Amino acid sequence: MNRLLIRLGIGLLFTIFALLNYWGNVSENPVTGEMQRIQISPRQERVLGLESREQIFRQYGGLYPDRSLQAYVDKVGDRLIENSSASKSPYPFNFYLLRDTITINAFALPGGQIFITTALLSRLTSEAQLAGVLGHEIGHVVARHGAEHLSKQQLGLALVNAVGVAASDRPETSRQAAILAQAVNEILTLKYGRDDELESDLLGFRFMVEAGYSPMGLVELMNILASARGDSQLPEFFSTHPNPKNRIEKLKQIIAKNYPSGIPRELEEGTETFNQVVSPRL
Repeated sequence: MNRLLIRLGIGLLFTIFALLNYWGNVSENPVTGEMQRIQISPRQERVLGLESREQIFRQYGGLYPDRSLQAYVDKVGDRLIENSSASKSPYPFNFYLLRDTITINAFALPGGQIFITTALLSRLTSEAQLAGVLGHEIGHVVARHGAEHLSKQQLGLALVNAVGVAASDRPETSRQAAILAQAVNEILTLKYGRDDELESDLLGFRFMVEAGYSPMGLVELMNILASARGDSQLPEFFSTHPNPKNRIEKLKQIIAKNYPSGIPRELEEGTETFNQVVSPRL
């Protein structure tokens, strides 16, 4: 009886600690200004991203072998980071062109690991559209969407552990490794909600404009993805992102509000450069 009471007491303490840690740990995002409840640090996000990266490489056949194309993706991604408010984030961004020529997808891992498949790149027709893809995914990283979801999962995991302590007098072995493995799995299967996607659209718009790209590239990207729904190669993008048709009108409204007289001519599409670099290599 005494041992049961002790275990229940320990389990209760774990539960209280988990709840206090979640609700009391609030920080301001340096880019969005949003107050967020996140239990993991930017450094831990980077570790999780790197841990998950190798699984992504295996799943999508590794990196595309053409170094010129990879360098071009790096150039566009670096331009977005270096010339926008995304530079305020604490992450060292890396961009990867995946070898998969069938799966139409792009996604980001916490800590700045961003991926685009060759299948999606081959559907694009301008540098601004590529900037739209990368800007949107940078938005997920900067807004710490993955970290937010993981923090909620960590709270749930802490509560499960508390119940486990109360129910058993055998301590869990390799607990840290198990938590890391679960976190990696959560990241790889993460699906963002509408609010997260809208925020990333808005951030992508902001980063593109700040870097000198036409925001119409983001609208064109959504149209490309929407039209791909009718193909036999259904974009995997839709398994992790809501239907782009629902976001196109919102983006058009944002563009019209910011540029009532039309998009400034200095914001470039980069169609010619894109066709010179990408088209001959795919």
